[in-house]
Amino acid sequence: MEEVMSTLTGQLLRVDLSLPKITSEPIPVDVQRKFVGGRGFGINYLFQELPRGIEPLSPDNKLIFMTGALGGTSALGFGRWIVMTKSPQTDGLARAVGGGNFAAFIKFAGYDLIIIEGKAEKPSYVLIHENGCEIMDAEDIWGLDTQATQTVLAAKHGSRTQTACIGPAGERLVRYATITHGTRTASRCGVGTVMGAKNLKAVAITAKAKSPEAYDKAAFRSLVKKHSGILKEHKRVVKMHTFGTTFLAQMTREMGILPVKNFQSGDMEGIEGLFTDAYARMRTGTHGCFNCMTRCGQIHEVKDGPYAGKVSEGPEYETIWAFGSQVGNTEAGATVEADRLCDLLGLDTISTGSTIGFAMELFQRGIITKEGTDGLELTWGNHEVMLELIGKIARREGFGKILGEGTKRAAEAIGKGAEKYAIHAKGLELPAYDPRAAKVHGLSMATSNIGGSHMYGYARQEISGKADPRAIDRFSDQGTGDVAAYNQIDKAVEETAILCNFADSGMTRELLGKLLAAGTGFHELEDINHLRLLGERIVCLERCFNVREGFSRKDDRLPERMLTEPLANAGPATGQVVRNLDALLDEYYDYLGYTQDGIPSYNKLKELELESVSLQIHG
Repeated sequence: MEEVMSTLTGQLLRVDLSLPKITSEPIPVDVQRKFVGGRGFGINYLFQELPRGIEPLSPDNKLIFMTGALGGTSALGFGRWIVMTKSPQTDGLARAVGGGNFAAFIKFAGYDLIIIEGKAEKPSYVLIHENGCEIMDAEDIWGLDTQATQTVLAAKHGSRTQTACIGPAGERLVRYATITHGTRTASRCGVGTVMGAKNLKAVAITAKAKSPEAYDKAAFRSLVKKHSGILKEHKRVVKMHTFGTTFLAQMTREMGILPVKNFQSGDMEGIEGLFTDAYARMRTGTHGCFNCMTRCGQIHEVKDGPYAGKVSEGPEYETIWAFGSQVGNTEAGATVEADRLCDLLGLDTISTGSTIGFAMELFQRGIITKEGTDGLELTWGNHEVMLELIGKIARREGFGKILGEGTKRAAEAIGKGAEKYAIHAKGLELPAYDPRAAKVHGLSMATSNIGGSHMYGYARQEISGKADPRAIDRFSDQGTGDVAAYNQIDKAVEETAILCNFADSGMTRELLGKLLAAGTGFHELEDINHLRLLGERIVCLERCFNVREGFSRKDDRLPERMLTEPLANAGPATGQVVRNLDALLDEYYDYLGYTQDGIPSYNKLKELELESVSLQIHG
């Protein structure tokens, strides 16, 4: 029989750390057609195999690494990888996205996804090589930071070794630990915490570079060439290559979207110290992921001041905010050092900075004092203390042990009304977009199946004036619920191929569909309506995962501050508040075919070919 070429390998690797046992399995063709790849494969296997109600840090949880349907190919901007599991932060779905070369090497090794099960008896790592896969002893690298870990494994297994690993924070089960590859991280939802709970230090791959062949090679080459031509002329590519996302701090401040001092206001004195010019003066080079023309990674070296000589590939916008305006700091050099430390220790910068900012507001209001903070003065802008807390959090030391639980659990432990100042959705800390000034963003964070993420359905309509599906008023409290749902579906489609948000310039849905069809041979993917159905199927099944765990409308909420405190000192957004979240939720549910309690209806499940799920969520 003639072999059918595809950018999908049609194989998964299953590693049971408890037995231990390693097997390779085919991915059924009907699953490939129904979910295409990437995030679609991830939620299909996670939903099917994970029991209801398991403890996220128990051996019963599963950790799934996946590459996209176009990963490892000549297509530009598809070098991302996703990790999915049950989150130790939200007790619901976890999805985190990383960059670099790791996704390509999963594909080179012959797999579309890797499923990690069980728990190793002692610190271990998984080594995937040309002759198979082994579970290796990691006691000599347990305790090392993320860069030292990768260096040691490259020395052991060859310079081409590509490694995804955890740092000390993951080993110590900090709730928001990351998985790091190179200098890029899969950061959100505590995926590194789950890896640490499995006694798994790293997954290392030494496969030879061999891109999968497209089903229609000529058409695929032509489409890649077309996209390449678009990227070469696209102004956004130049901007992202030159500045990364550092320009967003100034842009969001002018729009009134930039949160300041734990979302208390939209501006502060000296904020200009965090604008693009400050980072441009420190920029020494760029860094990119596999087969990406944009190369948005910005390498910064602090030139002077207390942090002179410190170097990091970053910070990008979210990290500038997290260790800048979120904590009242205007010293750009401190944000570079904070970024460096978090990357080495394996901490999510958004959750780390957000949790420290939360603690600083509690200190401001007298809810906590020096007696409970190891003697530290948690005053706004105190970047020396901020950096000390990063280390304490990663080591689970003193007050850092409480903060390592994240804002939701830390607030519950502290009490005294601290919950009012914990800025999160479903237990995941909100990012650098104030929902009061960008309400579609806010609705998407409230309804996101992974919690407070801006990347589950980024609202470019609010940030850059995108008119698809239509132009909107970002201050409107009604009539935009469908747009949040539209964006979430769109992102799910992209993440079957795992297209990078920073490398998607000029990538229309038509072009993406044609690339997927030429790559996989699934010609129905050229149909835009079919693509939308695919994205909706993924979002709906992710919703079902959470519903099975007890989530409903009651959990699609924003912090009290967003609903009751008008935004202060925020330029055009001053006075804004989320006045009618319930009306927006109704619109969102209506668009997606959910009940008014946020549960996918049987008719919607049937339309999406998910009717077999109905009994698990409807009883």
